Amino acid sequence: MSLLVEVRDSVLHVTLNRPEVHNAIDPETHEELLAAWRRLRDEEELRVGLLTGAGDRAFCAGVDLKRMGDFYRGVPPERRREVWDREPGIGGITRNFDPGKPIVAAINGFCLGGGLELALACDIRYASENATFGLPEVRWAIMPGQGGTQRLPRTVPPNVALEMILTGRPIAAARALQVGLVNGVFPLARVREEAGEVASAIAALPPRSVRHAREAVLRGLGLPLSEGLRLEQSLADPLRDSAENRAARAGFGKSG
Repeated sequence: MSLLVEVRDSVLHVTLNRPEVHNAIDPETHEELLAAWRRLRDEEELRVGLLTGAGDRAFCAGVDLKRMGDFYRGVPPERRREVWDREPGIGGITRNFDPGKPIVAAINGFCLGGGLELALACDIRYASENATFGLPEVRWAIMPGQGGTQRLPRTVPPNVALEMILTGRPIAAARALQVGLVNGVFPLARVREEAGEVASAIAALPPRSVRHAREAVLRGLGLPLSEGLRLEQSLADPLRDSAENRAARAGFGKSG
């Protein structure tokens, strides 16, 4: 199987399982990923996703160029924009699909091209010390097309994003932490455990408040501050004096 899926403590653990090709995404893996993210969206008991790669050399080295090249060529040029505007991007979450719940990435080794774009579509990212991040597409006479030119400058300083995109040169884990691309860097043997602990901690919290807070942040990034503040209130107000909120306040009172 090109994808391993397991549920633990309300967390959907998703592992890219093609280590012999650095967990590159082929059409079958893409479809399996999309099915996993739909499951995360649709099953109420699932609260958080966790994405990683099998083995110790790669999270994901991008798309399987030969297989996905055949896939792209199967779409007539006159229909490509229509398809790209409608269909989910590579890996399911890079375009036109949001599961509405947090996804944590445990990045082990190479995280390149479409692999980095997939990681950028996750909400929180942790990296192993041997991780390498890059968007090398310009070296292949193409450009990032699964969110790299849009999400990377929203994640790291724009000049850093431009350097990575225009030179195609990768950066190491320590530099990725310095510029804010990842939330933390850990030894390879610990990165999945650390990411799993954070995912489980989020999954243990009231799910509606987590979803609303996430939505406020992600939607608010594209809004002027005044509109973002209105969005925040529209999402916060239904939570006030909700059954979950009353239970949380009752528990707080008992604890202190």
